[in-house]
Amino acid sequence: MASHHRHRWLMDAPHNADRAHAKLAESASSLKDSAVQQVDSADRRTELAADRTILAGERTYAAWVRTGLAALASGIGARALLKDVVFPWLATATGTMLILFSAFCFVAAVWREMGAGAPPPRPDIKRLPAALLVVMNGFLMLVSLATLVGIWTARS
Repeated sequence: MASHHRHRWLMDAPHNADRAHAKLAESASSLKDSAVQQVDSADRRTELAADRTILAGERTYAAWVRTGLAALASGIGARALLKDVVFPWLATATGTMLILFSAFCFVAAVWREMGAGAPPPRPDIKRLPAALLVVMNGFLMLVSLATLVGIWTARS
């Protein structure tokens, strides 16, 4: 009986080999498809990371501008509110420092956004145009300087 099983196994060996070969080929094809999907997935994660980097830079830019605008308004308010409370020179100095800080924030906003380091690989979104940043923040700087002149030349 053992010889009968051995004889049947020998006769089925070519058929078993063909089945094993077909199964191996199918497995290899499936593995190749899986590897392609992993590469595509990794590329997409890299693109999304690049998008997040650009958006984080824009949020940082907005924070600098927001801080500058708050400092500008605080400088004007400090001069106006403190002139009758403390020495006039102290009210002017406080307003001056806040306005100078606002000008610094407007410069820092452009510097941080334009000098963000190496560009991320193939983002899906576009960066803010550098010319727009320079023009807008240049205008804000002029407003800061005009305000500074205004608080220094205003009558107490």
